[in-house]
Amino acid sequence: MANILITGIAGGLSQRVAAKLLASGHSVVGVDYREVRSPLPPQLDKLKVVRAHYNKTIIEDIFRHQRFDAVMHLGRAFSLKDSVGKRFDLNVVGSQKLMNLVLQHKVASMVVLSTFHIYGAHPSNHIPIAEDEPLRAGLQFPQIADAIQMDNMATTWVYRHPEVKTCVLRATNIVGPTLHNTLTQFLRLRHVPYLLGFNPMMQFLHEDDLADAIITSWQSGLTGVHNVATDEIVPWRTAISLTRARTFPIPAPVADVFLRATGNFPGYLIDFFRYPCVITDRSLRQQIPWTPRHSLEQTLWSAVADARMNQA
Repeated sequence: MANILITGIAGGLSQRVAAKLLASGHSVVGVDYREVRSPLPPQLDKLKVVRAHYNKTIIEDIFRHQRFDAVMHLGRAFSLKDSVGKRFDLNVVGSQKLMNLVLQHKVASMVVLSTFHIYGAHPSNHIPIAEDEPLRAGLQFPQIADAIQMDNMATTWVYRHPEVKTCVLRATNIVGPTLHNTLTQFLRLRHVPYLLGFNPMMQFLHEDDLADAIITSWQSGLTGVHNVATDEIVPWRTAISLTRARTFPIPAPVADVFLRATGNFPGYLIDFFRYPCVITDRSLRQQIPWTPRHSLEQTLWSAVADARMNQA
């Protein structure tokens, strides 16, 4: 059985991955710069939790006192409440330190979770987008620059350090019952808007399916950069109807002001409600035995079911 370090353990996805690994008999250490809510669910009783920034000395002590077989770097700061400098410090500097520790302590494998947002939503995008397509997002939106730099750094690492089996997973829209990311919370609103004159195609991936993809990638010794998605593609307005939310149009010129008023909504996401950003994960599925188990309807409803019950 393996001893595995998982970052971002305060988040629902990391906890899903940890629970699946623990159920299979592995030991897991979870680390996060955020406070982990307690009590943890019963399936995480054996999880060891450490609160630490990924670029501080505490993370060095974790590696010094534990021998890890794998590192799953699933934690990324994305809140606009954090300054650009803080996000860079956590996402780029912290990731670099983590990778250095992986090398220093001879960890056999690493999985790095990235995002399809780095491709950007653009009218000139190919459909579907493969891993070798250019990353357009940083051209207009500096808020995503740290995510692009983190992805580039991890991609370079894959080929610079072949002694560590490393894969970078660029996942499409992740939603699910335990997640609190921007899109999941947006779908849980009683009234979910769309941009007048736009209805882009979208993909949605259930958190459990992504958790399985992460674990299977590690177990299969997958290396390289790979998209993670589903075959089901749906227009945004159809997705809204599947969540049983009420909807209404908003004029595109005021979209930025309106969406920011709804909460912590990053500006770069607005273009994803204008233009399609559909990715293909053919490369991933050709190399590991994984396919999504949840249908589109199941995926979307799982994310909003509790909210709809409370709104009834």
